[in-house]
Amino acid sequence: MMNIVVDAYGRRFKTLRVSLLNKCNFNCTYCTEGEGQVKETSTGITAEDLLQRIAHLHQHLQLETVRLTGGEPTLYHQLVEVIAGIQSIGIKTISITTNGFLLEKLAAPMKDAGLQNINVSLDAMNEDLFFAMSKRNNVQRIINGILAAQKAGLHVKINAVIMKGINESQILPLVDFAFANNITIRFLEVMAMGHLHHQPQQYFYSQEALLQTIASKYSFTKIDRNGGATANYWQTTDGHTFGIIANESAPFCSDCNRLRLDSNGHIFGCLSSNHPIKINNWNNHQEVTEKLQEALLQKQPIKFTGSSLSMLQIGG
Repeated sequence: MMNIVVDAYGRRFKTLRVSLLNKCNFNCTYCTEGEGQVKETSTGITAEDLLQRIAHLHQHLQLETVRLTGGEPTLYHQLVEVIAGIQSIGIKTISITTNGFLLEKLAAPMKDAGLQNINVSLDAMNEDLFFAMSKRNNVQRIINGILAAQKAGLHVKINAVIMKGINESQILPLVDFAFANNITIRFLEVMAMGHLHHQPQQYFYSQEALLQTIASKYSFTKIDRNGGATANYWQTTDGHTFGIIANESAPFCSDCNRLRLDSNGHIFGCLSSNHPIKINNWNNHQEVTEKLQEALLQKQPIKFTGSSLSMLQIGG
């Protein structure tokens, strides 16, 4: 089916980010307020319904990638079945973003089901600072999960959110760990989402500051950015790669190709929009096309502005 969903900037949806559920077993300070227990408000739609919606979107968009997120996607009870189902739909690349807490046991089954890429969130190597960021103990469990994912044959990246005044001391230890294990690490500037929507500057650690810190130990050169990529990348003189997702310092809205499907089955065209779009009849080609065009119009033309919704609600 021909892709006719395109906006005035030539942007099309080619990557679908699927929030399987809005429940998480971590309580990260940049996602929630880092206090109390994260409450479950949606267990996610059934695997059958989810796969049908992904199949419909693929028919309209000829998707290249599906990335499974949450909340925490490894809490979804039919995760392996969903991965296998996406593969059977014929989508080329299947990826997942996880906090890694349950990864050690799930890595091999997910790989066997068709998963190829995994991004693991790791914001500190130090146990105390890991707790300060996630409100959970046992950073070694995340490290074990990362190594298990590598052993299973998954392509692994590490994502680290750096918050000024909390974990900036962990930049070099994280880089050292990633490079020692031949893993690409990406640092994220704090996003103006949820409870940080109106106060991201309090914790903002810029791309320039990150580069200065890494340059204190490593020499590197910039790599050309691929269209649609969220990160800028650099390569060290000894061949290691790191990236920075710089929502504020280096916006990438102009060629964004991502569509989001949340755990209630609604679509979003942009993280900066807190208006979910409901598709009433997924079998109605005209309605789906119109709703996708509406979602595309949610995209910011130049720069990410944030939303009062948290990443827990809209999906990572």
